[in-house]
Amino acid sequence: MIAHGSTSPSLQLTHEGRLKHFLTLDGLDRAMLTAILDTADSFIEVGERTIKKVPLLRGRTVVNLFFESSTRTRSTFELAAKRLSADVLNLDINTSATSKGESLSDTLLNLEAMASDMFVVRHSQSGAPHFIAETVTPGVAIINAGDGRHAHPTQAMLDMLTIRQHKGGFEGLKVAVVGDILHSRVARSQIRALNTLGVAEVRVIAPATLLPRDIESLGCKVEYDMSHGMRDLDVVIMLRLQLERMEGALLPSEREFYRLYGLNQEKLSLAKPDCIVMHPGPINRGVEIESEVADGSQSVILNQVTNGIAVRMAVMSMAMSGQVSERVKARPAEVRT
Repeated sequence: MIAHGSTSPSLQLTHEGRLKHFLTLDGLDRAMLTAILDTADSFIEVGERTIKKVPLLRGRTVVNLFFESSTRTRSTFELAAKRLSADVLNLDINTSATSKGESLSDTLLNLEAMASDMFVVRHSQSGAPHFIAETVTPGVAIINAGDGRHAHPTQAMLDMLTIRQHKGGFEGLKVAVVGDILHSRVARSQIRALNTLGVAEVRVIAPATLLPRDIESLGCKVEYDMSHGMRDLDVVIMLRLQLERMEGALLPSEREFYRLYGLNQEKLSLAKPDCIVMHPGPINRGVEIESEVADGSQSVILNQVTNGIAVRMAVMSMAMSGQVSERVKARPAEVRT
């Protein structure tokens, strides 16, 4: 396990307060999160063009380092980089030198020596992107694409963009995150983002066996009963049951979980009539959510996927700009002039 604590703002931000890595939402204030959302908004229309490209990362090299399997996150990061006109390298970890015994640090240092500008990292170990940014390659922009149970900041931000698009803002909103909170890096980032952006109330709805012990310290209200927790909601975010991360009998059965915590029309009717339904994917229909709800008029799940590209474009362009400004500032004055 790679040790991690709370990431200090100075690691993610330049001396001028600009983004240079994107590792976690911890330590980032409302102004920074709003800036990311505003930048992402400006990229939405790029996806509607005939030629879906802007030149902001032209000549830059982005390396996707996915030590865990992913379809949606990896593909949207690749599309985001290409729409920014970057050169993209997808490293197949299973056939890379790390599978032959080379250390993670040596692999990354070799990639840095190839003049890479940005690493997008997904890793099973919590804190891996933090470790890379702080210890291994601080001069390369590091974007966290999900680390262990720790954080998934770009997913949280695309969710925030989706909420803002449909609700117009965050003040006064009541939002619930439902399901496997214990194993979800997404839930932790979502709760942090929602509280930072100023929603009225964040609830988590789950059985006790799928809740972290310190969950209330993150700034949320715990509900164990779905029928009570759904009342007066503006937004409900369903989570995937992460069976691959579970040890022991945390659930009696998937059927029992669906009966108690799966979202169907009957449970959704307890929320506000204009409550939107979200899910970070992949969806397990009939386990976390019924198809009628997932495909229904209140579902914004596909909007989340579209917004993922814009948010990742925003984070990548902002981090690269911050890294460049740091390098310029670090050069001697006579060289800069």
